Formats: sequence, structure tokens, C-alpha cells
Amino acid sequence: MTSRLSGFRNLSVDQRRARAAEAMEVPLALFDALSPDRGLSLDQADHMVENVVGVLGLPVGIATNFVVNGRDVLVPMATEEPSVVAAASNLARMTRDHGGFRTSSSVPLMQAQVQILDVADPAGARVRLLSAAGELIALANEQDPALVRFGGGAREISVRLVPSRRQTYVVLHLVVDVRDAMGANAVNTMAEAIAPRAAEIARGRTLLRILTNKADLRLTRVSATFDADLLGGPAVVENMLDAAEFAVADPYRAATHNKGIMNGVTAVVLATGNDTRAVEAGAHSHAVGPDGRYTAMSRFEKNADGDLVGTLELPMPVGLVGGATKVHPVARANVTLLGVETASELAEIIVAVGLAQNAAAVRALATEGIQRGHMSLHARNVAVTAGATAAEIDTVVARMVADRSVRADAAERILAELRDRP
Repeated sequence: MTSRLSGFRNLSVDQRRARAAEAMEVPLALFDALSPDRGLSLDQADHMVENVVGVLGLPVGIATNFVVNGRDVLVPMATEEPSVVAAASNLARMTRDHGGFRTSSSVPLMQAQVQILDVADPAGARVRLLSAAGELIALANEQDPALVRFGGGAREISVRLVPSRRQTYVVLHLVVDVRDAMGANAVNTMAEAIAPRAAEIARGRTLLRILTNKADLRLTRVSATFDADLLGGPAVVENMLDAAEFAVADPYRAATHNKGIMNGVTAVVLATGNDTRAVEAGAHSHAVGPDGRYTAMSRFEKNADGDLVGTLELPMPVGLVGGATKVHPVARANVTLLGVETASELAEIIVAVGLAQNAAAVRALATEGIQRGHMSLHARNVAVTAGATAAEIDTVVARMVADRSVRADAAERILAELRDRP
């Protein structure tokens, strides 16, 4: 099995499917679900959300060259943005001689919050709730015996006092090991179940009983070494370090820097049927440091050999059981292609793609600028929008790139010239 598929981009769609199936040793029929007429049906969609009138298709590309913890993987990415898949694949290639991406994950802990109001003695209520932790944990675990049977379940309780303009809220946090689930349904059910007893112990009334998407107890980490020579040499490495440090120091730059990370992360989360909004909320909240300042999610350094070392740590609340991951046929096919057996494995591949995509964007910014590579790939969309046929697209794209004019009016002018030729 190998993810190093040279010339993959030059193949037809059918050839890419065959090549990927052979490389990952999966049946070619796996890709049937990725065909527009074989994927999510209207009937399936109608059972997933309300008021269904149709389904939306997005391109699913395969990122090549990834080695994660010594295993070659081909990574499905669902995105509408040109250059994302190619950029991640290119930077993954630059890590292969250095062992690829190394990852680790914490225990998959999610938290539910129970907000308690109208408490006369918040500090006393906190102590009473902590003293009753065993009782509350047992009550929570009664709600999901299957999760407990698989080794998960409620683990601990913490209590915070949150001052506000209206009153001091007593906020109970229920920490739950959700195993291979994203966990929202499990922790929400448990929070609802313990809320009446928690209110009684605190001598107040409960209001909100819901998970927090600040999943700072469910972290996934990745590191990779990007070869200096493949990046372009020592000067490029130095420029990349300064570009990355700018994002650490400045929140305006950090927002765009982190968007580049999420280009990779969200594409894999979406392709596998997971909750993109939950992952994005957790990631961006994690980028706020102890000082309250928003900063870069990733860090880049130079090792003793002069190579670039990138690291990234993110909350990654993704699952393999429940939700669209099990219902959506395309998500099921993509998970099978990845060959993952646990939610932690999936999370680790996702952060690896995020780091690769981030390194690609920083390199582009530090060398030719982001527009040249991005617009070269965007040119195909522009050509199609202008009305180019399949036989005309490559010519129109080549002319626009050569003229450094990737615009609709330029595409239309080039098409007119082509069609006026005898």
C-alpha cells in the first residue's frame, strides 16, 4: 500500500479511481457511492434533515503522499476551493523522507455544561456538587449502558462559578469518555438526566443543559519535518518562519493563517460526514491563548539540519459511529478508503492534513505569493464559467495563466479568438 501516486492528477476520473483502489487495496466498487447518481439519494436526505428539496454536490478529491504514523493513506477531501487538495498533497510529499506525520491523541473526553441559577451560596453549592460527584456520575452512566459497556461513560465532575451582569452562575461540567462517537447526543442526554438532581443539591434551578464545543480535553497533536531542499532551500525556510511568526504575533494575520489550516481540516471532516461547525468552533476557541489573544493554531521551527518542523494541536471531536458518518453513503465510502478503525485515527489524519495545508499556504506566501498557484488552478473554473468546452478548457487556462489574467472577461476574449479561427 502506498499513497505516493506520481502523475495522479493527469489521470481521468475512472483511472484515478482504479489507481486509488489498487494502492489502498480496496474494491473499485467502493467509489460507486461517489458518483452523483449513486451517492446520497433524495429519500435518504429526507430522513436526515427537515424540509428536504434536494442535495448539494461538492467535489471530492484525494490527497496523495500522506504517511501518518508509518502508514500510507489516501485522504478524501470535500471542498469547492481550488489548490487545496494539490497543495496538501505536495507538502505531504516533502515529509516522506523524514517519516511523514507523527501524531498522538488524548482520551476522547467531551464535556456537558449544566447551568444552575438563583443559588444563594454559589461557593457552598460548588462544594456540595463536588461532594455528590459519585452519585451524579452514576446517574449519568445509567443513561447510556452501551457506551459504558464499550469502555466509555461519565468520568468526573467539575464545577465553575461564572460571574455575570445578572448573577453568579454555578456551572457543572460533566466529563464523558465518548469512545468512537462525536459525543453530542450522549453528553446532552446525560446532562438532561442529572440536571434535576444537580439543581436540588445546589438549591437553585437549572437552565441550559448542553455540551460545550470547546473540546479542550479531546486534543489531537501532529508534527512533521518538511525537507528544506524540497521547500526551496534555506532562504525559503527562513521566510516561512517569519511568515508563520507573523501569525503568532498578529490576530489579523492569524485569522487567515488559521483559515488555511481549516481548509484542510474541514475538507476531511466534511468528506467523512462529521460536524464541521463543531470542529471549527473548537479549533478557533483553542486558538485563544491564556492571555485572551487570538493567535496561530500551528507553530513552525527549524531543526539542527535546517529543515522546517511544523506542529499543530487541535480539539478534534469527530466520530465513526452515529450521525451522517453512518448514514451518508459517500461518508461511509470515504471512511473505508481511509482505513481507520477508531475516531482517534481519523482525528490524527485530519490534523495531519491541516498541518500540510498550512505549510503549503505559508510556503506559497513566502515565495511566489498565494495568487499564482491558487489562480492557476482557479483558472479552470473561470474557463468553464465563460463557456469553454472540454476541448477548449486547457487552451483557455494556459493563455490566462501566461497572460497573468485569470478573469472572466479574459476567458471570454480568448474563447472568442479561438472560435474565430478558420
